[in-house]
Amino acid sequence: MRVVWHETGTKTYETGTDRGVLYLQNDKGEYPNGVAWQGLTGVSENPSGAEPNARYADNVKYVNLMSAEEFAATIEAFTYPDEFGVCDGSAEIVKGVMIGQQNRKAFGMSYRTKLGNDVDGDDYGYKIHLIYNALAAPSDKSYQTINDSPEAMILSWDVSTTPVPVTGFKPTASLIIDSTKVSDEGLKLIENILYGTEDEDARLPLPDELISLLTDTEAEG
Repeated sequence: MRVVWHETGTKTYETGTDRGVLYLQNDKGEYPNGVAWQGLTGVSENPSGAEPNARYADNVKYVNLMSAEEFAATIEAFTYPDEFGVCDGSAEIVKGVMIGQQNRKAFGMSYRTKLGNDVDGDDYGYKIHLIYNALAAPSDKSYQTINDSPEAMILSWDVSTTPVPVTGFKPTASLIIDSTKVSDEGLKLIENILYGTEDEDARLPLPDELISLLTDTEAEG
């Protein structure tokens, strides 16, 4: 079949950031008790590594060895959940009094980006991004006087990660769920876990559990 350009409905794009959720990691490496991240303005994913390292033999290139890929990100927000304080090196010594330079706790995170196309606009779909085993580095905070052009201060954190196991694949620290490709039943199931229900707290499932849930749902469908 001949290649066709600009077919109706195929001009897709990705935009926006919303529905941020923070999940603190417990001692078992799980992510229970998710809380909403209000005021999230952006997440920039910054992968690194995966660079070729050439090796030579007999005066010719013998093989290209690829370095390990690392996942990092930058989180920007107007504010953050109180629970994120321990991830940002803060501790409450008495009610309402915080100190810094404390040990930083690992966390997980989910957020959503909108998918659009030339037919449905921004209502075409969305992607749910999951981040595992993350650590936030110290960040700059710039306090300025209020003037005739006031702006809300944007907070920013550089985040590094350590991959978690995925059966049959290399470990990863990131996972993306595409609403246009996952079944409605599977998507509802995952969103109920990520965002919680009236009876269950929000939590971040590890990749193996998520894959198993979606596989079972697709098989039943």
